[in-house]
Amino acid sequence: MPNIFDFKLVFTQIPELLKYLPMTLEITILSMILGLIIGLVLAMIKIKQIPVLKRITAIFVSFIRGTPIIVQLYITYYGIPILLKYYNYYNGTNYNLNSIPSLLFVLVAFSLNEAAYNSENIRAAIQSIEKGQIEAAHSLGMTSLQVLRRIIIPEAFVVALPTLGNALIGLLKGTSLAFVCSVVEITAQGKILAGANYRYFEVYVSLAIIYWILTIIIEQIIKFLEKRISIPDVIQARFAKEEVLS
Repeated sequence: MPNIFDFKLVFTQIPELLKYLPMTLEITILSMILGLIIGLVLAMIKIKQIPVLKRITAIFVSFIRGTPIIVQLYITYYGIPILLKYYNYYNGTNYNLNSIPSLLFVLVAFSLNEAAYNSENIRAAIQSIEKGQIEAAHSLGMTSLQVLRRIIIPEAFVVALPTLGNALIGLLKGTSLAFVCSVVEITAQGKILAGANYRYFEVYVSLAIIYWILTIIIEQIIKFLEKRISIPDVIQARFAKEEVLS
């Protein structure tokens, strides 16, 4: 009987794939951090109802939500060099387009994508916080920045933790598309290995196992944090309502 499926190869390929796991984790972690920061800014713009910026933010979020991430990656990959060419032309500079690392394109695309989705989660979490707490903080002499840093962000993070955990898992799986920008992470390495030995099925099963285990680890971390941090039922209900309305 021909060797249709090499079960042993599934596990022997995993160490080769894991060599590129640091790149996958780097993309995931950096994109999530940047996405949270930008998402917080977008959420505050919407909450504060800043006229012009609010409209721009709404268009941006709508565009990101309405287009596939792979299209956003291609737009970033080909768009940034075009913008840089225009910048060189109008400013008389001579920045080398080839010096731009491929990782930058990936980080920009994934960070903006996460920012758009996280902004709605963060906004809903912030609006679920009792206004009385914020008013009390202001009455104690806290500045708006202090209130944001000491009260709003910590409480909003606790409330939004489950949805942010799901976003992190989605981002991890989404990094498998980074290869379109010439970044070699575990999926790209899998394609290289499969092309070399023509054992595509075995290699992709290996990749599935790796992603599955990583997802389980993230889920367990989120569950652990949820148990350690108590979220009042009233706030959870208010957050769920805000998410539905958004």
